[in-house]
Amino acid sequence: MTRVAVIGATGYAGAELVRLLAGHPVVTLSMVTSRQYAGVPFADVFPAMTGRVDLVCQSFDPRAVIEAADVIFTALPHKLPMAIVPDLVAAGRRVIDLSADFRFRNVGLYESVYQPHQARELCRQTVYGLCEVYAEDIAGAQLVGNPGCYPTSVLLPLIPLLRQKLVAADGLVADAKSGVSGAGRGASLTTHICEVAESFKPYKVAAHRHNPEMEAILEDQAGQPVSLTFVPHLVPMSRGMQTTLYARPAAGVDEAAVRDCLARFYAGRPFVRLRPAGQAPDSRHVRGTNYCDIGVVLDAHRRCLVLMSAIDNLVKGAAGQAVQNMNLMLGLPETTGLDQVPYPV
Repeated sequence: MTRVAVIGATGYAGAELVRLLAGHPVVTLSMVTSRQYAGVPFADVFPAMTGRVDLVCQSFDPRAVIEAADVIFTALPHKLPMAIVPDLVAAGRRVIDLSADFRFRNVGLYESVYQPHQARELCRQTVYGLCEVYAEDIAGAQLVGNPGCYPTSVLLPLIPLLRQKLVAADGLVADAKSGVSGAGRGASLTTHICEVAESFKPYKVAAHRHNPEMEAILEDQAGQPVSLTFVPHLVPMSRGMQTTLYARPAAGVDEAAVRDCLARFYAGRPFVRLRPAGQAPDSRHVRGTNYCDIGVVLDAHRRCLVLMSAIDNLVKGAAGQAVQNMNLMLGLPETTGLDQVPYPV
């Protein structure tokens, strides 16, 4: 069996990776690391894993990780992976990074919104891990930059339509809402229950670091400049993401054409589900799964196309997509270990 390790296993995305990998039928979870909980059994940190995960969290040691694993997930804050991934790649290990450090081939663009990059040469060989779009490249990759949750919810509805030029590439608007787990497990005043409960607020309006990531991928797929206004919001739920997109349809494009484009593009892709006409996606219906549900409404009177998507920000928006990437890299069916049945309520 392929051995896998999770670096940073006690953050929300890392813990979700452990949950998914512990139930994966083809790989063996061989190591989990945590700076804060080194020496502590993982099941003591997350009691839900009692009887399912018997590993003890270890301090990160690159030699030990390289020896223990064939595929390595780095679930760490931005800036940390760029310092450790080069050694893992040099040792021949396949790496899936959940931070933003290897999502950009354009290092200058990364540095304009994050910080100076310590592994610039690796950015030229990284593959963006949006599985439904870059599957062939991912299959042969050694290093994959796993997309963020907001970009996943925005890119999947838009890319097929931009590729077919069914919508204008300028004037795009993304209005997105995320559960609080998207902010990470670290304590913060803005995510304190007294600040979040009974509250609904936008943040980092037109200044979020995911905006350049999304525009870069959309431009790559559209083959032309793209302008996207992105407004994220925080909603008082633990997990889930709902995104509403507004686009100007090309002349003569009707709702049927949009639906046909999406259906054809995602035919055979098991994790994208197109909602029937008149039904909007709901974050509750994808909770705990790797699905992205997409809805379509064309406001013909105002010539405005409304696209809606729902994902679980910790699964399709993070850990689930990372496992999907691993499956592609290992030549496995994409659904391996990700075929959880959604909760009906």
